[in-house]
Amino acid sequence: MISDEPLVLGIETSCDETGVGIVRGHTLLADAIASSVDEHARFGGVVPEVASRAHLEAMAPTIERALADAGVAFTDVDAFAVTAGPGLPGALMVGVAAAKAYALSLGKPLYGVNHLAAHVCADQLEHGPLPKPCVALLVSGGHSSLLLVPDVTGDVRSLGATVDDAAGEAFDKVARVLDLGFPGGPVIDRMARDGDPAAIAFPRGKYNDGTYDFSFSGLKTAVARWVEAKERAGEPVPVADVAASFQEAVVDVLTQKALKVCKDNGVHDLLIGGGVAANSRLRALAAERCERAGVRLRVPRPKLCTDNGAMVAALGSELLAAGASPSALELPADSSLPIESVLL
Repeated sequence: MISDEPLVLGIETSCDETGVGIVRGHTLLADAIASSVDEHARFGGVVPEVASRAHLEAMAPTIERALADAGVAFTDVDAFAVTAGPGLPGALMVGVAAAKAYALSLGKPLYGVNHLAAHVCADQLEHGPLPKPCVALLVSGGHSSLLLVPDVTGDVRSLGATVDDAAGEAFDKVARVLDLGFPGGPVIDRMARDGDPAAIAFPRGKYNDGTYDFSFSGLKTAVARWVEAKERAGEPVPVADVAASFQEAVVDVLTQKALKVCKDNGVHDLLIGGGVAANSRLRALAAERCERAGVRLRVPRPKLCTDNGAMVAALGSELLAAGASPSALELPADSSLPIESVLL
C-alpha cells in the first residue's frame, strides 16, 4: 500500500443494497454491505419504498462497519464518492444525502458518480488498472449494456443496451415462473448445473440483427408458455432442464454480442461486470469464446460484481487521481443518469 495515496469512501444505494467501500488507490480496505433482499422476497421483486427505508436504517451502521474493517477514522478520509444515478430515485437520494452530509461536515471533496461506470471500475480492485480501451459488458437486474471504455474517468460510450427486460430481470421472472423464489439469478444458476442446456430450444432475441442491443422479454415469455403447456398437459416440468436451457439462451446472446463489439472495434480486452457476471455459466462461456477469439477476459470475483460501495470508491479514487473537479453540494440524484455522464 502506498501511504500517500488518498483514502476514498464510497457509498452505493442505487437499489436494494447499502454498500460502503473504502479504497486507497487500487487497494481495497473495506467492503461492507447491508442487503434488504429478504424484505423484498415476499413481493417477488424490489419494492422501491422498502429499499429506501432499509437504506436509511442501514447507512450509519454500515459506514461504521466499513471504517472499523479498514482500521481508519472518519477524519482519515480524503474524499467521498456516491452513486448519483442511475437507480431507484428514493434509494439514490438516501445515499446522496448521506454523502453530502459527511463531505460537508468534514470539509472533504464529494464525487457523484455513475453506477455503471463504477461497475467497470470495480475490476481494478482485483486486476489492476484497466486496459485502454476496453469493452465492458454490464449485466444486472436493471441493466444489460455494452460499453466502449477508452477512459473510465471521462470517456465511456454506450454501444448497446436492452430494449426491454434486462438479463437479471429475466432471471427473476423465470424463477418466479418455476416457483424458485427471489432473487432468481443464484437459484437458476444452481438448478442449471443438473440440467441439459440443449434440452429446450428457447429463442435468442436479436441474436444476429446487426445491432449490439439485447432483448430478453420474448425469451421470458417463451419459457412461461413452455412451462404452462406442460402444466396444462398434466406433465411434470423438468425444472433443471428449463433453467439450463433458459440460462444458455441468455449467456449465448450476451457473449456473442460482446465479442462482436470487440471485433468490430478492434479491442482485445473484455470486462464483464454487474450482478449477472457472478453467473457461473456466463463466466465459463465467456472464457471459452474469448480464448478462441484472442480476447483477454477480466471478470472480478462475484462479490465485486454485485452492487457494492467498493466500486464507487474505486471510481472516486480514479477521478481524484485524474484531477477531476468535485461535484457541487447541490448534487442531485438522477435516476436516469446516462452512462456518458461519469461524474455528475
